[in-house]
Amino acid sequence: MKEKFYLTTAIAYTSQKPHIGNVYEAILSDAIARFKRMQGYDVFFLTGTDEHGEKIESEAKKNGVTPQEYVDKVAGQIRAIWDDFHISYDKFIRTTDEDHVRMVQKVFQKFYDQGDIYKGFYEGNYCTPCESFWTDSQLVDGCCPDCGRPVAKKREEAYYFRMSKYVDRLIKHIEEHEDFITPASRRNEMLNNFLRPGLQDLCVSRSTFRWGIPVPFDEKHVVYVWVDALHNYISAIGYDPDGPSEQFQKLWPADLHVIGKDIVRFHTIYWPIFLMALGLPLPKKVLGHPWLLFDQDKMSKSKGNVLYGDELIEEFGLDAVRYYLLAEMGFYQDGNISYELLIQRTNADLANTLGNLVSRTVAMVKQYFGGVVPAYSGADAPAAETLKRSVSEKLANAYRLMEEYSAADALAQVFLALKSCNKYIDETTPWALAKDESRKQELADVLANLVESIRLCNLMLSPFLPDAAERIDGILTAEKPEICDGKFSYDYPCAGHTLGDAPILFARIDEKKFLAELAKKRESQKTEKKPETEGVPGVIGIEDFGKVALTVGEVLSCEPVKGSDKLLKLQVSLGAETRQIVSGISQWYKPEDLVGKHIVVVSNLRPAKLRGVESQGMLLAADTPDGVKVLFADGVPAGSRVR
Repeated sequence: MKEKFYLTTAIAYTSQKPHIGNVYEAILSDAIARFKRMQGYDVFFLTGTDEHGEKIESEAKKNGVTPQEYVDKVAGQIRAIWDDFHISYDKFIRTTDEDHVRMVQKVFQKFYDQGDIYKGFYEGNYCTPCESFWTDSQLVDGCCPDCGRPVAKKREEAYYFRMSKYVDRLIKHIEEHEDFITPASRRNEMLNNFLRPGLQDLCVSRSTFRWGIPVPFDEKHVVYVWVDALHNYISAIGYDPDGPSEQFQKLWPADLHVIGKDIVRFHTIYWPIFLMALGLPLPKKVLGHPWLLFDQDKMSKSKGNVLYGDELIEEFGLDAVRYYLLAEMGFYQDGNISYELLIQRTNADLANTLGNLVSRTVAMVKQYFGGVVPAYSGADAPAAETLKRSVSEKLANAYRLMEEYSAADALAQVFLALKSCNKYIDETTPWALAKDESRKQELADVLANLVESIRLCNLMLSPFLPDAAERIDGILTAEKPEICDGKFSYDYPCAGHTLGDAPILFARIDEKKFLAELAKKRESQKTEKKPETEGVPGVIGIEDFGKVALTVGEVLSCEPVKGSDKLLKLQVSLGAETRQIVSGISQWYKPEDLVGKHIVVVSNLRPAKLRGVESQGMLLAADTPDGVKVLFADGVPAGSRVR
C-alpha cells in the first residue's frame, strides 16, 4: 500500500477575485503534490474557499445581492482560475457546504460542553478585512499589524475560547518539534511575539452580523470565521466528533499545510489548540510562504497594481506564468513580479535555455539520423562524463530541495542542468562531427547523451511545468517511470525511438513591442464606458446575457483525455455541427454515463486547450454538496437555443 500524503492550501477568501499573489500558493502546493505523486505517495490535495464573515455580508449588501449569491459568484471565479492553472486538487471545499456547516456546529458544541468556551463581552479593536481582533499593544501606528488598515472599536456579546488552558502544551510541542513551523523565522516569531508573552483567550463568536455558521446553542451568535475556516482541513476528509470516517482515519494528521506568512498565527496557534481540544494529533508541518509583490509593492486594488492570473495566462501562456512564480518566490524573502521581469525570465530561461535545447537536439537527430535516436556506444569521452556528472548531481539536488519544499531553489538546479546540456553542444560541435563520416559514432553518442539528458531534466521539471513536460515527453516518445527515487542515471530508454515533431515550445517575446501594446490596451480600457453592473458579483445587464449563446447538444461519444485523471473529451452534436468539448468531470461521470445525453453548451466560447486538447465550448454543470452535476436537457432536440 502506498504511503499517504495529505496536503492543503489555505482556503481562499471569497471577498473578491484573487490576484496573482493569491494564486501563487495554489501553484506551489500543486508542484509539491505532483512531486509527491512522482515519489510514489498516495496524495490527497485539498483546496477551496472561505465564504463567511462580516466583510462578505457587507460586500453583498453593497452590491444588492444575498451573501450566498455573492460567494457563489466569487467561489466560481476562484475555482475557474485554479483550473486555468491546472491545479491538481483532489477536493475543492466550500465552507458553505452543508456537511462542513454541520461539523463546525458539532465541534463548537463539543468545545462548549467540555468547558473550553464561555460567554463574555468583547470590547476592543477589530479589523474587518482580516476578520481579526487586536489589543492596543499589538496595533502598529493604531492600525492592523497584518494589513495596515485602520481598525474599529467594537463592543459586543461574544463567546470566548480558553486559549490559556492549552498554551503551555503548545509551546512544548513547538519547542520539541523544530520542523513543525517552517521557515524557522516564523517559528521564532510565534514563540517570542505571541506565546511566551502570554496568550489571551480568543473571541470565537460574533453577534453583530448574521452571515456565518449559527452557534448551535445561541441563535444570536455566529461562529467566528477563523474557527469556521480552519476546521475545513478535517471536515473535508470526514471528521465527525461522533465518529470520524475511514478517510479521516487514513489521512489525518495533515502532512503539510501551505499558507501565506500573514496567517501563520492562525495556523500555528489557534488551529493546534483547537485540535488539542478535540484530542486530535497536530499537523506535521506548516509552511508559511512569503508574499508576491508588484514592483516591490504589495498588490492592492486601491493602488491599481493588481495582476490577475487568468489575464497573465492569456498574455504569456500557462507554463511561463507557472514557471515565473515558482522560480521567483524564494523560501524566505518576498518575491517580485512585473511585466518586464516576466518577459526577461521567459526569454532567457524558457525560450533560450529549455526551448532552444530541445529544438536544436531534435533538429540534429532528424537531420543526421532520420529522426531515430541513436544508441549509445558506452565510450564516455571527457565532455560526456562532465555532462552526466553535472546533470545527475544537479537533478539530485533539485529532488532533495523539493523534499524540503524549496521550489525556487529546486527549479534553479534543473535549469543549471539544462545549461550544462547547452554547454555540451557548444563543446562537442555536432555539426562539425557530422562532416566527418569516421566520427559518426561519436556524433551518435553526443546526440544520445543530449536526448537522455533532456529526458532526465524533463522528469524533474514535470511537477513545476506539467504541460510543457508533457509536450516534451510527446516529442521524445518515451514513457515516464511511475516512481522517481531521486537517482537520475543514464539508461537511454529512447534509443531506437523515432522523435516526434518539435514545434516551438516557447516563443521569444519582443519586450518593447509587448509593453507598447499593453500600454495601448490599458489606455483603451480607461476610455471605454463601463456598464453600471460591472464588477458586481451576481448582477449582469441584459446586454451581457445576450452575448452568451446556450445551445442544447447531444453527446455522441466520450472518452478520457490521455494523461489526465480529471478531463473527459466529448463529441457533441449541436444539430448543424459537431463540437469537441473537454470538461473536468471524470471524478463524477464515466464516459458511458454521458453518451446519448442532451446537455447545455456555451457554444460561442473562444476555443481553449486543456492538456493540449482543444475544447470548442463548455458544458453547464452545478456544484452541489454531493459533487458536480451536469445540467441535462433530455427531451430537448439538439441544436435548440436556450433563452
